[in-house]
Amino acid sequence: MIEIANISENCVANMGNDKYVSMVNISRIYEALECTLMMYFSPVQVIKDKEDRTMTKNSRKKNIVLSPVVKWVGGKRQLLSDIVPLIPKTFSTYVEPFVGGGAVIFDIQPKKAIINDFNGELINIYKVIKEKPNDLILALENHERLNSEEYFYEVRALDRNEKYGEINDIEKAARIIYLNKTCYNGLFRVNQAGQFNSPYGKYKNPNIVNMPVVLAMSKYFNENNIKIMNGDYKNSLKNLRKGAFVYFDPPYMPISSSSSFTGYTENGFDTKQQMELKEECDKLNSKGVKFLLSNSDHPFIRELYKDYEIITVKAKRSINSNGNKRGEINEVLVRNYD
Repeated sequence: MIEIANISENCVANMGNDKYVSMVNISRIYEALECTLMMYFSPVQVIKDKEDRTMTKNSRKKNIVLSPVVKWVGGKRQLLSDIVPLIPKTFSTYVEPFVGGGAVIFDIQPKKAIINDFNGELINIYKVIKEKPNDLILALENHERLNSEEYFYEVRALDRNEKYGEINDIEKAARIIYLNKTCYNGLFRVNQAGQFNSPYGKYKNPNIVNMPVVLAMSKYFNENNIKIMNGDYKNSLKNLRKGAFVYFDPPYMPISSSSSFTGYTENGFDTKQQMELKEECDKLNSKGVKFLLSNSDHPFIRELYKDYEIITVKAKRSINSNGNKRGEINEVLVRNYD
């Protein structure tokens, strides 16, 4: 193997001792054996039906490796135990107009879904993971090898360059994942010009590559009917019929003048847009489409959705530039069904 794959003795030793082996060397081995990476390396693990909280008509046995590849503002991992039991047992299509990190969809893993986000950089990550996961892993390994504070700021500055548009989608996706895994507190933030502006996080061992999750996500996207959209959330709601289910996780109504965080795109989400979202919920309700919506526990939100069931849940805000302001707060879940 050392001779035909051009790998080192240390690499072979690492393989024998279940230690880390780079994607480059793995690719060399598979090429030497004349097989594709996805033929044999697939981190698919399933749990028993009795352990699967969401075995529905539209879901499959869960791949427990599948999880968010990026840390996203307002991520729902910590609230899955509150959200998932409220999701209908059966639905024709799962729709998530503000997918973000995708904690909910990657937990319930529906066979047919529509996901959307206004953030083009994020949606590009999902498209690259679906179409070219191995190339993405190679690019991430390069970032991991070069990672330093100086290198971070060089990579961060790329979107200030007028030639940024010439960078291919793989490099753009790897850049965002790298910045997300190494920036301060995982705080994906852009300025008014749409440029990434979070500082370096100085983590000792950031999980930059995360190959099993990338491959698991690619497998999920390709083995199921998952439509990936980028743009206005309303576009993902067009032509939905009774039987579909929509989970809304929009930018939250700020609970104080200092708590607003809309910097994950250069476009904010104001009171007017919250009201427009309520109108979209009313339209879905009139068509018999079930929806579940997350938002902050704000008097305006409670008044806005007073005609629907409102459930209060506890959440911990782990993303805040001020560590003293992280802690448990109330959020609400709104639904139009029993």
